[in-house]
Amino acid sequence: MKNMLIYIFGVSTILAIEKPNYKVIQNYGKVEIREYMPMIIAKTNVHLSYREAQSEGFHRIANYIFGGNDKNMSIAMTAPVISQKLSTDLEEHEILFVMPKEYAMPMLPQPNLDHVKLEERSLSRVAVIQFGGWATQDKVADYQKILKTRINELNLSKIGNFMVAQYNSPWVLPPFRRNEILVQIK
Repeated sequence: MKNMLIYIFGVSTILAIEKPNYKVIQNYGKVEIREYMPMIIAKTNVHLSYREAQSEGFHRIANYIFGGNDKNMSIAMTAPVISQKLSTDLEEHEILFVMPKEYAMPMLPQPNLDHVKLEERSLSRVAVIQFGGWATQDKVADYQKILKTRINELNLSKIGNFMVAQYNSPWVLPPFRRNEILVQIK
C-alpha cells in the first residue's frame, strides 16, 4: 500500500505541473524526434561543477519565480528544469525554467538578481531519449552517448550542446523520476 501511495504521489506530481508544448514527429524506439513551440524562459549561467551548477541554478531561478522580482510576483513552477553545459573545456552551465504559457514577455516581472535573465527560446526540432532515476553526471554522459550514436545511425545532424531535462521535485523517489537528454537537430 505504501509503495502504491508513493507511486500515485510521484505520478500526480509529474502530471500536475505545466510542461512545454511539443509534437512528436517520429518515434525510433527509445528516441523521439519532437518539434517544440517557442517559449519564454528564465535562465542563469553558473560556473560550477555539474552537480553544484544544478543546485545553484535552480535556487537562482526559483528565487525569481517565488517573488524575487520587481513586482514581488509568484510565478507557477513548470517542468522540466533544463540544463546544458555551454563549453566542453569549462565548467559553465546554463540552467533554465520555462515560463507558464499564460505569460507574454511584457507581462513577466524583471528578476531582482542580475544573473537571471528572461528570453524567448525556440528549441524547434530535437532528438530526445528518456531515462529514470537521478540525473547524475555519469548517467547523463551515458545517455548522451546513446543518443549521439542513435542520431548518427539515423543520419541526423545535431546542432549545439546536449541538454538535460529533469521533471521531478527532489522528493520523488528514483524509480518514479523522469529525465531526458535533448539535442537540437537539423
